[in-house]
Amino acid sequence: MIGVFDSGIGGLTVVKALKRNLPNYDIIYFGDTARTPYGTKSPETVVRYAIEDAEILLQKGAQMLVVACNTASSVATDTLEERFDVPIFEVISPAVNMAVSDPKRTRVGIIGTRATVNSGVYVDKIKAIRPEMKVYSEPCPLLVPLVEEGWLKKGETRKIVKKYLHPLKLKQIDVLILGCTHYPLLKEIIQVKIGKRVKIIDSSEALSDAVTSFLHHNSDTESRLTKGGTCQFYVSDVTEQFQKIAKTILKTAVTLEHIKL
Repeated sequence: MIGVFDSGIGGLTVVKALKRNLPNYDIIYFGDTARTPYGTKSPETVVRYAIEDAEILLQKGAQMLVVACNTASSVATDTLEERFDVPIFEVISPAVNMAVSDPKRTRVGIIGTRATVNSGVYVDKIKAIRPEMKVYSEPCPLLVPLVEEGWLKKGETRKIVKKYLHPLKLKQIDVLILGCTHYPLLKEIIQVKIGKRVKIIDSSEALSDAVTSFLHHNSDTESRLTKGGTCQFYVSDVTEQFQKIAKTILKTAVTLEHIKL
């Protein structure tokens, strides 16, 4: 099975993208909804949570791990790779590779949680590939709670998105990385507010493409994965609202099973 974890429900955007690319593969998802969001936590706490999330998936049979949380990817990937002997994919590098791939685009904006932005990981990875690129980051701490609350089309959400994007618009960016897997649910609003000429990089789609490419080129790992086309969904807290958001993301009703931490 392909194991996917996130701080909440937003990582289901990665599951959706994986199911599109790899419809026959079994996927198991864990959303740490009881402790979301990770973006406001200390790096030490996020690393501890990420280890616990990974252990849950591995105990349930995952043979590879997909970290669908930008915050966990930015601060916990090295620890996870040292601790677990399975292929591990983080959400940041695929989005960076996509953002730098067009030489005509030279000014990149990044939006994410405070923890992701403060880590500087996107800036470091972009500059390592294209030092000449101008990189601008903006933390957007209210967007995850708004998505988790289901306020996807509220006027208040549009106003907040506009306010967050205003500094990046002034910088005249030409590519924008959605540095959180919750943000694709707001992609339509974000595109309108940042402008049509700006290319938006959906980190969940970039991550899914990276996993798909890896499996096509690594038959040993690919052959160990079960292929019944099933999906299992586990969360650390079950609420009616999370059920609604899951249905909004996946376009079908799903059963969220509770795991007590």
